[in-house]
Amino acid sequence: MKFGLRLRGGLLATLIMFGAPVLTPVGAAFVSSSALAQTVQSISVEGNRRVEVETIRSYFKAGPGGRLDQGAIDDGLKALIETGLFQDVRINRGAGGQIVVSVVENPVIGRIAFEGNKKIKDEQLTAEVQSKARGTFSRAMVQSDTLRIAEIYRRSGRYDVRVTPEIIEQPNNRVDLIFTVEEGSKTGVKSIEFVGNSAFSSYRLRDVIKTHESNLLSFLASSDIYDPDRVEADRDLIRRFYLKNGFADVQVVAALTEYDPEKKGFNVTFKIEEGSQYRVGAIDFRSSIPNFDPTSMRNYSRINVGSLYNVESVEKSVEEMQIEASRRGYAFAVVRPGGDRNFEAHTVSVVFNIDEGPRTYIERINLRGNTRTRDYVIRREFDVSEGDAYNRALVDRAERRLKNLDYFKSVKITTEPGSSSDRVILLVDMEEKSTGDFSVSGGYSTTDGALAEVSVSERNLLGRGLFAKASVTYGQYARGYSLSFVEPYLLDYRVALGLDFYQRQQLSNSYISYGTKTLGFSPRLGFALREDLSLQLRYSIYQQEITLPSYLANCNNVQTLPDGTPNPAFNPSPAFANSIGMSLASTNGLGCYSDGEASLPVRKELAGGKTLTSALGYTLTYNTLDNNKNPTDGLLVDFRQDFAGVGGDVSYLKSVIDAKYYAPLVSDVVGLVHLQSGMLNKIGSNDLRMLDHFQMGPNLVRGFAPNGIGPRDINPYDTQDALGGTKYWGASVELQMPFWFLPKEVGLKGAVYADAGGLYDYKGPTTWGVTGETTTPFNSGCTASTTNPATPGTCTGLIYDDSKVIRSSVGVGLIWQSPFGPLRFDYALPLSKGKYDRTQEFRFGGGTSF
Repeated sequence: MKFGLRLRGGLLATLIMFGAPVLTPVGAAFVSSSALAQTVQSISVEGNRRVEVETIRSYFKAGPGGRLDQGAIDDGLKALIETGLFQDVRINRGAGGQIVVSVVENPVIGRIAFEGNKKIKDEQLTAEVQSKARGTFSRAMVQSDTLRIAEIYRRSGRYDVRVTPEIIEQPNNRVDLIFTVEEGSKTGVKSIEFVGNSAFSSYRLRDVIKTHESNLLSFLASSDIYDPDRVEADRDLIRRFYLKNGFADVQVVAALTEYDPEKKGFNVTFKIEEGSQYRVGAIDFRSSIPNFDPTSMRNYSRINVGSLYNVESVEKSVEEMQIEASRRGYAFAVVRPGGDRNFEAHTVSVVFNIDEGPRTYIERINLRGNTRTRDYVIRREFDVSEGDAYNRALVDRAERRLKNLDYFKSVKITTEPGSSSDRVILLVDMEEKSTGDFSVSGGYSTTDGALAEVSVSERNLLGRGLFAKASVTYGQYARGYSLSFVEPYLLDYRVALGLDFYQRQQLSNSYISYGTKTLGFSPRLGFALREDLSLQLRYSIYQQEITLPSYLANCNNVQTLPDGTPNPAFNPSPAFANSIGMSLASTNGLGCYSDGEASLPVRKELAGGKTLTSALGYTLTYNTLDNNKNPTDGLLVDFRQDFAGVGGDVSYLKSVIDAKYYAPLVSDVVGLVHLQSGMLNKIGSNDLRMLDHFQMGPNLVRGFAPNGIGPRDINPYDTQDALGGTKYWGASVELQMPFWFLPKEVGLKGAVYADAGGLYDYKGPTTWGVTGETTTPFNSGCTASTTNPATPGTCTGLIYDDSKVIRSSVGVGLIWQSPFGPLRFDYALPLSKGKYDRTQEFRFGGGTSF
């Protein structure tokens, strides 16, 4: 008679964990003492189908002399259970004390299927589950897979998901595994609250975090979906925001989340302890390095006495000081900031301590996760390499640069010990993401009408870090195409080379009587002088011509009827001309303005044919904005100059400066001061063209039409085109404020503003048609003017207004950061204007990509 004891892995593991002896029922023997004389080869196996006998025996390790002891048998039993190959494993005693291992093998999975899953594809779920087709079936693994599938859905915001595994038995000890998924609806964030905040409103803090509340437009985005990792990251964003604004003692104590079954969503509450706001009381520099002058680091400090204590500015100061010390030959210098708080005065005295750090070298830089991006594209973002001194500031800068490339979902640089105590290994872990874009953009504005664009771009072409883009634009009044290419590291230097080739066509509309065609090419070089200062050098060469309907460029205006006789409507008699106040100055009695003419500079440009412009230029940009898309604080200054005359048909010097300053005021109101100015100077003997002049409208003073400001042709029989000016200035003050009664996620805010500016000093052509030019088609039969401006009635002269009137306006605006792209609506009322200016009180513009 045989006695046996059936042991499960869980029970055995528990008994072993607590050191308890394995007890057997009364009258049963687990393995008798005579079994100790058995060898591995004397073990018999029962119940196995797929697993070989020798494979099962291999889990029993014999001791000295090839004998099995009790411990080896227990270990073999445990190892067999842990393989997951068997539903059940028993060890019994056979005749003569022989060991008999009885097994019941787990079935083989024939296929794995998913039912009910619509939001997540089968391929993604198959890659996540551990159970595999043609693998061994394990109930524990199936339970783990069930939880894993549910977690995937929760990460996508579906917390109501239910996953039910179903096992269908098949012949030959095979099973089919079916996961039935009830996905449920998305679980959003229904409310976001802040507790303990007094310095900043909840409305303002919602701008800081990435999680948003659910609203009617949430289906176009995913930021309202509850994600515990994102909520935890929001805690750090809030803390960093307070530290940036002088709250050195701030603590975001907790981010509490609670599921509301009635709303079927989460309520998120951030608990904040703000502390006091500090300013910088004093700044000191100290050094323990011999012959190192610490005061020389003062120029690299980003903080000033009296300013708000800003942790980010302190960190940037430390980084720049440490890098500068390395450049001076102190490769192991470490800058450590210290702060002494004055709780009564609410100030922090900052001390930058410069010490000699440990002499540690970089042994290797190991890159992991870049399956597409070439290694050299990543390594060139480092200012250090293998064998160099380890400098944490330079490593942090490299990590920031890699993140800014926008090639990776995540970048993390860590260290591990090297082959010796003074060596470290840098581990660069990355997760790549898609860098190609295909977009179809659409928009509409009161200036350009409807507009559509199709573009294809790649930010990491061939994994080499190159940028390429091709786009085609077709609109109501604007059409064209462009090709762009950027090499960010020219000849392995941190200099960006850009190449642009473009063709643009601007059609005549209600604001201009003529169209333009431009075909050009522009190479450029970009330099990052500092994080907040950049320089671009460029060369532009383009060919431009004016297009004009023939009836706006025929001086005589002689038109005939189908029978060949003159059309009286376009060949007026002197009596008719006198009745409308028109002077007929040409020798043949026909006037130049009988059906309206394009302005003289336009017709002269048309007669000149295609014009080639060759220009050198540069742009210097200073940018300290806190957010380039939706700024609330900081300064942005652009200074541009272009010199035309490096060959080509025209020559000039054009200078432009544009400055915007944003500042947070009270109750989430942001103030904006916008100043701009420009000047066009004649260079050499070539006259300035009208097309080279500045044209201004709502881009200078809102409330005016495009090309609605400045010098203008005022001949009543001309189209009265805007002529432009060589000088302009503009100033604007704007207050942007949220609508507190609307949810933050709607993205609406209002604006009130006042604008003022002026455009003047036209220096283009004013006369045309002198002796010897009477054969020109556009002035044939016309009388040359002897005055400048010319007298009315001569098709060769220009009558224009160039008064230096200050244009001004006040208005209100509606700004919408919509899911369809940024939209803006403005209504402005002109307060002062020139006699011939053209106004446009309402203006709208916006567009999107999809």
